[in-house]
Amino acid sequence: MVIQVSIVDDDERVRSSLAQAVSRFPGCACTGQYGSGEEAVSSMKDQAADVVLMDINMPGMGGIECTRQLKDAHPDTEIIMLTAYQDTDSVFQSLAAGASGYLLKRADRDELLAAIQQVRQGGSPMTSHIARKVVQAFRSATPAEKETDKLSPREQEVLGLLAKGYLYKEISEALGLSYETVHNYIRRIYEKLRVRSRSQAVAKYYTQSEPPRGHSPKNGN
Repeated sequence: MVIQVSIVDDDERVRSSLAQAVSRFPGCACTGQYGSGEEAVSSMKDQAADVVLMDINMPGMGGIECTRQLKDAHPDTEIIMLTAYQDTDSVFQSLAAGASGYLLKRADRDELLAAIQQVRQGGSPMTSHIARKVVQAFRSATPAEKETDKLSPREQEVLGLLAKGYLYKEISEALGLSYETVHNYIRRIYEKLRVRSRSQAVAKYYTQSEPPRGHSPKNGN
């Protein structure tokens, strides 16, 4: 299945360059280019792309607020933040808003393709420094009731494998479930934990649950 990718960036040259790169990627198609957060939210109101490449810093509605609104409307859309610098606070706020990861604008085309493929497979491209900030943010708030207790045994097992770095396909193979079933489990997990992304779900897992046992990821992640 072709991965539909949209680009949100106020710089026309950047949009054009990214669109050309995405169009050349095998299995990908650029289905939208938007010069502002407002335009992106309006244009993708009814149907969003599979993956959105989102500039963090834009005039008017910035990338963080645009991410929040798109994820609220389309929870299955994966958003990768694009930033010129590794601004830790802005990247973290983007992840908290529901982004699945981030990529520096100077990343080469191989890194861009890998990031798009990774988020579609359930991954979260980001540095360990940013991932640690996500975990620390959830640790700073200790809820009276553990939200992970609301998960069924199977949902807890799926979340445990997510926390160990498994991709959706690997979870499917490890548990003997179809890819679509795994996707449905993860959607329910997000709803019960009140999160929008894998990084947020994993952070809640590590702050509210015991470490998973048994399986270990095949790819070493």
